Amino acid sequence: MFGRLHHVAYRCRDAQRTVDFYTKVVGLKYVAGLMPPENHKPSWPLNEPGQPARKVLGEEADSIHIFFELGDGSYLAFFDVPGGGDDSQDPTPWWVKHIAFEVADMKTLTEGKKRLEAHGVQVLGPKDHGMCQSIYFMDPDGHRLEMTVRTEQADTWQQLAGDAQKELARWNELKKRKYGPAPAGKDKIPAMPADSTVVSA
Repeated sequence: MFGRLHHVAYRCRDAQRTVDFYTKVVGLKYVAGLMPPENHKPSWPLNEPGQPARKVLGEEADSIHIFFELGDGSYLAFFDVPGGGDDSQDPTPWWVKHIAFEVADMKTLTEGKKRLEAHGVQVLGPKDHGMCQSIYFMDPDGHRLEMTVRTEQADTWQQLAGDAQKELARWNELKKRKYGPAPAGKDKIPAMPADSTVVSA
């Protein structure tokens, strides 16, 4: 179904600062800045079987969508949306959400760590995960980034795949025991928040 990752998009607070960081500090190539008309209200077609054509309207907002090219032709992207709400109340632990970039070898990882530190970026690691070694750092907006080098053996992922269902079952048991039964699944998974504006197309 999926061939490869095309892009991952996050929010940033200042597009210029983000471009400076990812080009000058991280070393990526800035390749696109997509800016809709001022006071733009984004919309997406909503074409459901048996329903008239409709569209979902997003909030009116000025924005720019910036893209950085990775070595495999995929992209890391950000939206700068001034005044678009406060993300600070997200209860997710700080170490969960992150973007991991693969590098060729330990020499490149070590050089990357030195480069980041030379730009005043605090770096955690290297940390040995068994299948890879990684360093961790933040961008100017607090997005957690990982630089990683593969260190697995030829059969590491085969072993992990063989244990994957067993580990998931262990997790489900622990989660149920400590946090109660899983919430009931939804019959229909929505494509937008419940309070989105839907109008005739």
